[in-house]
Amino acid sequence: MPLPKPPPDPPPANGPPAKGPPANGAPANSPVDERAIAAQVPRLRRYAAALAGNLSDADDLVQDCIEKALANRHTLRDVTRLGGWLLSILHNLHVSGLRWRRRRGPEVPVEDLANDLALSAAPADRAEVRDFVRAFNQLSEEHRAVLLLTGLEGLSYREAAEVLGVPVGTVMSRLARARERLRVLLDGGTEQAVRRIK
Repeated sequence: MPLPKPPPDPPPANGPPAKGPPANGAPANSPVDERAIAAQVPRLRRYAAALAGNLSDADDLVQDCIEKALANRHTLRDVTRLGGWLLSILHNLHVSGLRWRRRRGPEVPVEDLANDLALSAAPADRAEVRDFVRAFNQLSEEHRAVLLLTGLEGLSYREAAEVLGVPVGTVMSRLARARERLRVLLDGGTEQAVRRIK
């Protein structure tokens, strides 16, 4: 039996209704509810795992993304763009975290993702999966993001541009460079050879 909807907040006595979430802590009058956001979690987790490089950081990133999305769901104007909006929040949180870590100092990378992917692959393909993940992790943050959004998440160039906050042409050029760098790295190229491609 579905729960009844709570009554809407009465408009203020003076002026138009206030924008943003209600001051009384009630859920925002938004067509985006927890279920719609929860349905996007596998997609968010996949993107976060590829960005973060390990599942623990990815889960933290997804949790932060969901918290921010729920707090700001009243700002989403077009519900059909929920997936892109959430990916954009996740990406921005990741970039903010990178800036913070750069100020804090370097971390030792953990290859949880490479090991998880390799274990899920057929025994004959495990070495290739590890090689791919290592090559992928050598790409710049910008190149990894554009490959993940277009290749893994299946976003169009326009949608990826919206998530990353860049023009469509920038997405296209980053994607071309990322594919070429990845090809060189997978063909046994070194980072020195990859720099010459730029």
